[in-house]
Amino acid sequence: MIETMDRSTQTVLGFKVSGTVTKDDYEVLTPAVEAAIDANGSVSLLLDLTGFHWEKVSAWASDLRFAKQYHDKISKMAIVGDKKWERHLASLCSPYYAKEAKFFESDSDAWDWLEG
Repeated sequence: MIETMDRSTQTVLGFKVSGTVTKDDYEVLTPAVEAAIDANGSVSLLLDLTGFHWEKVSAWASDLRFAKQYHDKISKMAIVGDKKWERHLASLCSPYYAKEAKFFESDSDAWDWLEG
């Protein structure tokens, strides 16, 4: 499941990613990112993965399409998590999902970086 976080603004969007993500979950993420980019030219994203379990194979095409379509319009991406593999995921995001990506253990630090 992907849910918009309350602290989101027009230029900094936060999403709580939990459980198993399906292709339908991209119907929350993609329109919000697209609207912010249309209005502002670029966007920064926070993805809180602390409750994330896995992404269904059927969602992988939506994930890759999202990366290809928006990579050059996502200026910063903060990955929030509590697992070692999530830290490594942040280093993979820069070349494919965002111009710059960074890992955080707390969402408050991630928001500060994105909003700063």
